[in-house]
Order: sequence, then C-alpha cells, then structure tokens
Amino acid sequence: MLTQKGIMSMTKFSGSQTEDKLHVALIMDGNGRWATRQGKARFQGHQAGASRVREIVEAAPDLNIGTLTLFAFSSDNWRRPRYEVDFLMGLFQSYLKNEIEKCIKNGIRLSIIGRRDRLQPQIIDLIEHAEEVTAAGQNLHLRVAVDYSSKEMILQAAKRLSQESNISMENFENLLTNSIYPWESSPDVDLLIRTGGEKRLSDFLLWECAYAELYFTPVMWPDFSSENFCEALGDFQKRERRFGQIPQNAVV
Repeated sequence: MLTQKGIMSMTKFSGSQTEDKLHVALIMDGNGRWATRQGKARFQGHQAGASRVREIVEAAPDLNIGTLTLFAFSSDNWRRPRYEVDFLMGLFQSYLKNEIEKCIKNGIRLSIIGRRDRLQPQIIDLIEHAEEVTAAGQNLHLRVAVDYSSKEMILQAAKRLSQESNISMENFENLLTNSIYPWESSPDVDLLIRTGGEKRLSDFLLWECAYAELYFTPVMWPDFSSENFCEALGDFQKRERRFGQIPQNAVV
C-alpha cells in the first residue's frame, strides 16, 4: 500500500496535466447506508461523514493536491424528505462556522460552487464571508459543491453560447465558468473518487471530468480514512494518462 509519506516524497504524478498539483474530486457517498447498517438514524451517518471531511481536507495539501472538490449536496437532493434536507443544510451551516478559522490558519481557500438562489439568506451570508476571509489561502483550494448540477450548468452555458458570435471550446468553457459561483475557472479534474460502492458520476463535474481517472471504492464515506485516500492516489499514480495520444514507447 502506498503510504502518505510515500506520496509526499513525489514531486509529480505520472501523466498529470499539471506540473505540480492535482485536482481531485470526491463524491462522498454512503452516509445513510453506513448508519442503517449500524442500526443508527441516517442523520448520524451524515454527522459521521462531516467529521471525516476534516481529516481528508487536512491530508490533501501534503498529497500533491492543489484543488479538492467535494460533492456535498446535489440539486437532486432537494427531493429528499424535508427533515433530512433541513438537517443537511444545518450541518453545512455548522461546517462553515466551525471551519473558517482552521482554513485561514492552514492556508486553505474555500469556495462554494453551485446555485445559491435556493439557499437560505443566512447560509448565503456565511458562504460569502467564508470565501472572502479565506481568499488568500495558497496551500489548497477547497471547493464544496452545494445545490450543484453539472447538466444544469452546461445548459446555462449553452443558452448563453447561442447569443455569441464566437463559438469555440474556449469560449464555451468561459461561459460554463460564468454559470456557477464563484465565477472563475479551475483545472480539469485529474482523479475522481467515489465512495460507497456505486459506480457513476451522478451529474458531478461532467465537463471537468472529461479525462479524469475514476476510482470507485466500496468503503462508505464515514469510514474513508486518509489511508484510503492514499490508496486511491497510489492507484492513480500507477495509471498512464495519454489524453488521446499513444504511449511514448509504443511501436508504430
């Protein structure tokens, strides 16, 4: 197993698009099932999952990760029972309140991506405050997706593109960036990890994951430790990323 120390000693992952840092995306799945299997209420699974976030975020800067995007609440999650949605929003609000000082201390820049018009005003105020006071963080860009739908973001960008005379890949990517908060670009995803055993993207960063390596694990999110994180990165490090090209040692 690749250890955290082993990853820290690497200066560059094989095949990465970036010279220094990776963009890792995480679908934190399995909270409810983790709780049910232990005879606990679902909200206890969400609480355990929120506690796990801190461990992974703290480990990321030492694992050659420059951008970490977490899928916290999808636009489809509004369909869940009202009491569970309210609990998740309360949990998110508590996270923002409790983690801001740690982010500032550890040089972590926090951004929330997704829609904001359906969030409560006090949550929007907290988001804007958190983004403002952590803006100078250089060690890690932590992006948390809340009320996020990749298809909706692409649709909004496509609507704007129809009004543009300059239709190009670069222009569309700029429009896509402007369809979410905050209005800024981020590097394409190098590695997407999904916990909980499911093997799908669930409308998460579809455009940005065009060439991402995918890693699925049966480990439920509340049990996903920094050691599991290192295993996923170790698996990524072994892969050869060609981006449509042929291997350098291929016979032609």
